[in-house]
Amino acid sequence: MKNNPDPSGDEAVIDQIIAGDANAFEVLLKKYEHLVSVILKKHLPYEQVEETAQEVFIRAYRSLPSFKKKSSFKSWLSSIAIRTCYDFWRKRYRSRELPMSALSEAQQDWLDKVISDQSGQSFEALGRQTEAREVLDWALGQLSAEDRMVLELVYLEGFSGKEAAKLLGWSVANVKIRTFRSRKKLHRLLTGFAQDEGKNG
Repeated sequence: MKNNPDPSGDEAVIDQIIAGDANAFEVLLKKYEHLVSVILKKHLPYEQVEETAQEVFIRAYRSLPSFKKKSSFKSWLSSIAIRTCYDFWRKRYRSRELPMSALSEAQQDWLDKVISDQSGQSFEALGRQTEAREVLDWALGQLSAEDRMVLELVYLEGFSGKEAAKLLGWSVANVKIRTFRSRKKLHRLLTGFAQDEGKNG
């Protein structure tokens, strides 16, 4: 399966690194750099991916002594990547406003569908459509880093509440509450956006 590096041998390499062989870390870096890149591209602006990937591996290297081997190195590294994305938005969040005139007819149709659907299915399915991405990015940009990450993980990437909690280092209850509240916030944003668009139309 693509993007699933063979985990065999990871623990032996980690033992080497902890024992003092810093050069052995390059084995893990080469093995998992694609995985980390894929994760970051889903959550960050493209121009931030390379620099953030370096930060992910630096964090992983420094945290290796705390790696308990209860989960695979791949899962552990994925969690570090997700939390680094969260930290990126938390520390350097900037509101990005999308001019109302930039909405195409297709984007307006997407807004109408999302707003009229109460189940969340439209958000999940239509969030992948190209014509909706600008609107979605604008709306996500108005939310907190916590709200943004939990919505992206649960609705856009299809992680369960338990999986999202593990990746973010939160409790499952916190993820469920945050997901519910952030969906309501996003709905209000999109509704207000659509109303403003209608007034300017």
